[in-house]
Amino acid sequence: MMKRVSFVALCVVALAVVLFSGESRTAEAVTCNPGELAPCSPALTSSTPPSSACCSKLKAQQPCLCGYIKNPSLKQYVNSPNAKKVASTCGVPYPKC
Repeated sequence: MMKRVSFVALCVVALAVVLFSGESRTAEAVTCNPGELAPCSPALTSSTPPSSACCSKLKAQQPCLCGYIKNPSLKQYVNSPNAKKVASTCGVPYPKC
């Protein structure tokens, strides 16, 4: 009887740990919208350094970058040498998709 109670208690504790640890790692969902990167246009099309607004938007859209790279309409911009330079300057690691 004691072993059964101990096993049930262990299962309850393990379940609680799993539930609460998942809760602390839940991140805010990001809405992928390439239009959000409009402040980066000058830096992407010239040698102008990225603005703080560009870096902020780039960091917010970071989870979306692989999707942008895979999009044939956006790939040429996101995969350009200037885009890699902007990402580096903003401290955003260029994704390996």
